[in-house]
Amino acid sequence: MQVPEGWIKETTGSLCISIVPGRNKPKSFTGEIPWVTTPDITARYIPTKEQELFVSKAEMQECGGKLVPVDSVIMAAVGDLGLVAINSEPVMLNQQLHAFVPKLKITTEFLAYWLSTQQQYMLARASKTTIPYLNKSNCESIPVLVPPLKEQQKIVQILSAWDKAITTTEQLLANSQQQKKALMQQLLTGAHPSKPRLLDDNGQRFSGEWEFKTISQMGKVLSGGTPDTNSAEYWDGSINWLTPTDVTALKSRFVEETARKISSEGVKNSSAKLLPAGSLMVCTRATIGALAISTSEICTNQGFKNIVPGKGFDVNFIYYLLLNNIKEFVRKASGSTFLEISKKDFENVKLLCPELQEQQKIATVLTTADNEITRLQQKLDQLKQEKKALMQQLLTGKRRVKVEEVA
Repeated sequence: MQVPEGWIKETTGSLCISIVPGRNKPKSFTGEIPWVTTPDITARYIPTKEQELFVSKAEMQECGGKLVPVDSVIMAAVGDLGLVAINSEPVMLNQQLHAFVPKLKITTEFLAYWLSTQQQYMLARASKTTIPYLNKSNCESIPVLVPPLKEQQKIVQILSAWDKAITTTEQLLANSQQQKKALMQQLLTGAHPSKPRLLDDNGQRFSGEWEFKTISQMGKVLSGGTPDTNSAEYWDGSINWLTPTDVTALKSRFVEETARKISSEGVKNSSAKLLPAGSLMVCTRATIGALAISTSEICTNQGFKNIVPGKGFDVNFIYYLLLNNIKEFVRKASGSTFLEISKKDFENVKLLCPELQEQQKIATVLTTADNEITRLQQKLDQLKQEKKALMQQLLTGKRRVKVEEVA
């Protein structure tokens, strides 16, 4: 680890006072001191409004706990190594956490940023058990590159600005997701006087009655299959072959590529069916209700029931309709090893549907909501990547800052 000019290399043990939690869990929680566990570290500063457990001084003393002073760095020492937060009020920690109280050479904020980048170092030195574990000595031996205080402050100022942008985008994303959820509830649960309908192409409110339709009435339902894995000629062809893992990894409702592909021979010599573009694939085994729409011809494995929409039905509308009724599919599933819905039960699920034009209008509104969610998610991912790259440069001194700009 190269030390930049003007910086020093220290360890967390020399830079901080360590606080190791007591060995025992409190027997009761009746006080006002937050009792922090790893799942409670959900933000840069803790405790958050979601904090649930609190202890009294007597309860803390009874179990041998220790009070962690304000402005300490709290770090996960078991499991999720590198997860850190700063406490804005005195707290007590459970046994899986470790606290650092910084001395004069380093600021709390700088140390928190530094430790959040040291996961690989921690994993390399953790006890080789099922769950990675750092003891007190491991925690105190973590090396830290320490710039002068004013440079630390400037680095923190820059990274905090990125954190603020990330937090703002996360909130916008959460709001958009809630708005989409409310729209789905409003638009996909049938016509009702209390729910305003959308406008048709002539600017008039839709007024037609919604009718219950079985999934088999919405289109042709086809199952999937897996070609013989011992026959090389059935695999590595040009036909997409969808698995539940492909669907759960999607960033949108459309699938364009799959991890594995099969050949035309694989289709001919298995129960896999070639589905046209615009088909809806529905997971009906294990990952019940995961959905995707094909943008090209595709096959699936046997974990799917697939819908080729019929005349009078819009695939995007069916997608959102089924997405809004996942609980109905889970309710109909059965099985001891894993849950599964039979083709017959799947085909007989009844859901309320409007006429085609209203389906299309509803799908357009929900697609717009989805597009905004996708835009915000992409922006969030980009901000996080840019911050990660910036941290790598700033915290190692590869990119220096002008300390005279510190406010």
